[in-house]
Formats: sequence, C-alpha cells, structure tokens
Amino acid sequence: MDADTGAMLARLIRKERIAHLGTLRGGSPLVSMTLYLPEADFSAFHVHVSRLAWHTQDMIARAQVALSIAGSDDGRADPFTLARVTIRGEAAQLPGQGAEFDRLKRAWLARFPEQAINFELADFSFWRIAPRDARFVAGFGRIHNLSADELKGIR
Repeated sequence: MDADTGAMLARLIRKERIAHLGTLRGGSPLVSMTLYLPEADFSAFHVHVSRLAWHTQDMIARAQVALSIAGSDDGRADPFTLARVTIRGEAAQLPGQGAEFDRLKRAWLARFPEQAINFELADFSFWRIAPRDARFVAGFGRIHNLSADELKGIR
C-alpha cells in the first residue's frame, strides 16, 4: 500500500466515530452499531458497552469479533466507492478501575462527551479489540489486506 492510501486509511479510522461490531450469537452472525476509540497507533480499538447488550454477551462467550468502519455516505452516485475497513480481532474486557481505565475514560469523553452518563451505570465496561488483520477497501477495485503489524504501521 502506498503512503497516500495509508494516509486515507488513517484518516478514515480517526475521523469516523461509528463502527459496526460483528459477533457470533448462537452460531449466527450479529452486527451492532457501536462507538469506538482507536489507539493512536491502531494497535487496539476500544468500545464501551453494556453487559446487557447482545454483542457484549457474545464477546464474553467468544472473543473473536470484527469491527467495520465506513466513510459517511456523502450522497455520491456510487456509494461502493466509499472507503471502508474491516478489522478482525480478539476482544477482551478491561478492568473498571486503574490508570488504563482513567486514560481511556478521559479519551472516550473527549471523543463522546454525551456518553458521560454511561460511566455512572454499573453494567458498562471497556473492551479492547486487538487486531488480527484488516481489509481496507479504498474504493472500487482498490483492496488491501493488512496484518496487525501493517495496520500499526499506518500513518
């Protein structure tokens, strides 16, 4: 992948705030809209979710997930030319206290200030999605498969 395409991927991940989280529920796929917070180097993606949500229950049962991020529909004639990336990885629940929690909470609230109420609810927790690989579609016919290490190298 050339530097311009890599920069396009980095902009997509940093600009968008909504993703679709794919899990397995009873052996069948489930896809839910969620908010996400990427690490600066794309070594992890964080979600703050309720244990009451099906996708959270699914992550408890099976750590393998996919996170799909797409450019916002801008009304173009062919929406298939929008950039999009799917990141496959392993989800792990993080502790609800400590320095890492505090860092993530500050970053989360900077990105999503209206979500402060969720930190007052006992059923919400952070989950880290550690990428295994990614598939980036930069537009029609411009497809790039990346390892976790290659994803971390994107600037």
